Amino acid sequence: MTVSRGRDFLALPGPTTVPHEVLQAMQRPAVDIYGEELTAVTDSCLDDLRRVFRTERGRTYIYIANGHGAWEAALTNVLSRGDKVLVLESGRFAIGWGEMAEPLGIEVEVLEAEPRRTVSPEALEQRLRADSAGEIKAILVVQVDTASGIVNDIPALGAAIEASGHGALFMVDVIASLGSMPFEMDDWGVDVAVAGAQKGLMMTPGLSFIAAREAALAAHANAGLRTRYWDWTVREGELHYMKYCGTPPVHLLFGLRKSLDMLFEEGLENAFRRHELLAGATQAAVGRWSEAGALSFNIPEPAERSPTVTTILLDEPQLGRLLDWSWEVCNVSLGIGLGPLGGHAFRIAHMGHVNAPMTLGTLGAIETGLAALDIPHGKGGVSAAIDYLGSRLKA
Repeated sequence: MTVSRGRDFLALPGPTTVPHEVLQAMQRPAVDIYGEELTAVTDSCLDDLRRVFRTERGRTYIYIANGHGAWEAALTNVLSRGDKVLVLESGRFAIGWGEMAEPLGIEVEVLEAEPRRTVSPEALEQRLRADSAGEIKAILVVQVDTASGIVNDIPALGAAIEASGHGALFMVDVIASLGSMPFEMDDWGVDVAVAGAQKGLMMTPGLSFIAAREAALAAHANAGLRTRYWDWTVREGELHYMKYCGTPPVHLLFGLRKSLDMLFEEGLENAFRRHELLAGATQAAVGRWSEAGALSFNIPEPAERSPTVTTILLDEPQLGRLLDWSWEVCNVSLGIGLGPLGGHAFRIAHMGHVNAPMTLGTLGAIETGLAALDIPHGKGGVSAAIDYLGSRLKA
């Protein structure tokens, strides 16, 4: 028995649903890569990315790469072999960024965090004060970790760095947060920010972005790991194709242009509020389901849960049964657990091109699966989500 006819529901935390308008923008003939039309698209995208990163003085760069490529680009443009970076642990992906650094000859130190908790600004300030010799050249952290579902307090971490008086570059991965929640690169003292196209920016995978401010650009001048493909200086060349170190990603740029237009049409503050509401509805449902004890939040503190993805603990064999059932019976794709959470968790994304019917539909399919598979859960999770939204959307 199946009720899987109709559209597939993609509830993964990346790639997220791509709007039809963006897909249509890419469905057009190729154009002259040296012509004025594509040059204008590149220039406008670079300028508007600065608006999304919220930097007046920073430079922006577009890479034909996923987020892992942008990680490497950020590292190689500001560091040299033998430099030390401090990785702020809070899930899987900051650690992954550090793993990207090690083969480059960069020394990696991990500031361990309390499991399933955000990075402590106090612990960061203490570690930086202890580094009187200034051995740490950069600090790597994620704003949202899509594996754990945690959100870090980036302004508090920036304030801790400033209070310590340390000169390390503050480098932040906003791949799972940009365009979906506040990020103030200039005001929060972030030197390098790394993002991807396929999450809050509502695009297909294949593009990633970096924003770099003055301190990072100064470090770039003496960085010993620069390579021609990632190099910011090369990408500042006069010829248009040098911004991509070769042939531009023509159709992806047309899609990016449309996705940025859609984001600005909604308004960044409105997009942030939409994500906040849908996250709250999801968490209201999960909180109700958790009452029976089989499911629980991976992040116990409500204030530390991401507004873009919720990670829910559920062990095998119930986990595998629920994931398979959701897809095979209801056409709903849920995110699997990553790293240590593999086989112990699933993830619900509420990120990018998503609205209340999509979120409530996903929650409804999950609750139906819990009932159909006799997985213990508190009843009325979808009703709790509806009540949450209804109370906050009253006219």
